[in-house]
Amino acid sequence: MIEIREVKTKRQLRQFVNYPNTLYRDVPQYIPPLITDDLSDWDPKKNPAFSYCDAKCWLALREGKIVGRIGAILSRRANEKWGTRRMRFTQVDFIDDPEVSSALFRTVEDYARQMGCNEVHGPLGFTDLDREGMLVEGFDRRSMFITYYNHPYYVDHLARLGYEKDVDWVELLIDVPYDEHTCTRMDKLAERVKRFSNLHVAEVHSRRDYRPLVEKVFHLVNTAYDHLYGTVSLDDKQIRRYAKKFISLISPDLACFVLDAQDDLVGFGVSAPSIANALKRSRGRLLPLGWIRMLRALKTNDTLDLFLIALKREYQDKAVNAIIMNHILKGCHKMGIRKAETGPQLETNHRVQSQWNFFKTEQHKRRRCFIKALE
Repeated sequence: MIEIREVKTKRQLRQFVNYPNTLYRDVPQYIPPLITDDLSDWDPKKNPAFSYCDAKCWLALREGKIVGRIGAILSRRANEKWGTRRMRFTQVDFIDDPEVSSALFRTVEDYARQMGCNEVHGPLGFTDLDREGMLVEGFDRRSMFITYYNHPYYVDHLARLGYEKDVDWVELLIDVPYDEHTCTRMDKLAERVKRFSNLHVAEVHSRRDYRPLVEKVFHLVNTAYDHLYGTVSLDDKQIRRYAKKFISLISPDLACFVLDAQDDLVGFGVSAPSIANALKRSRGRLLPLGWIRMLRALKTNDTLDLFLIALKREYQDKAVNAIIMNHILKGCHKMGIRKAETGPQLETNHRVQSQWNFFKTEQHKRRRCFIKALE
């Protein structure tokens, strides 16, 4: 007998957030998120998305033991923008037992009907900058802390419950080039684009210099990502929240902000050394030693996480991304980074994927947003 219990207390929320650490205890590919981030996501006082979202989360228990979890998010802003009546499911995990997965998804579907929805899709977060997509390929590859990991059997459970593909994202593993031919070619192209488009890279020396630039980044995200699946514009409170998260990770050598002659931001690329191993060892916690491990990972690493890249619409066909790539490439050489990993990219977003043509790449993971129409 499966008991579904709505999360209402702080203790239950900690159990909800920590459950994947138990489920994937013996899975080396699983990388936990920052536990503090997940806790704050479900706190209406800390997450501005609750101004336009309704959300609940539940635990599944058998004989008092947690055997699954799931969340549901009704984004009124997304439904208004896209003309839908959809409920998002999120942060779903469960043991390989159809009784458990059925109980979890039945709970979300019942809640969706109560809220006037006619479809359920996911996994998605409160915004497009949260984790999204269920892993369907690449189970043998290490996850990123900004993405989900899940067991292969999840896909079979979703199919049995009537969920189908809505959209896929792909992730690439990139070899950082060190050969003189490629590096010289990149450098010459970047300098040529700067000269002909009258652009320059912002001089950034400390996190204090980042703050005004990072907030501009998310305003640019609002316009550059506006047409992508499930996106909603971030308001000022959300921008400040995400800016605070990113500032602690980025460094001048691995982030590039391209400005025009009036010093307006026209494009950016934000990346950071991977903190996956540090989070794995600390189980997603900063205390007592997690923050020390993270600082070490940010200083000494051979793998780069590519978080965000975007250009103003009018610059997207002018090879401005070459400036960004060249700047980050030099930073990789400085740190001795050999591999770079992209976050999820929509499989239909050919413009973004084409920017990696200079490099040797491998599509090593694929993740999916599932959808189900409710009767």
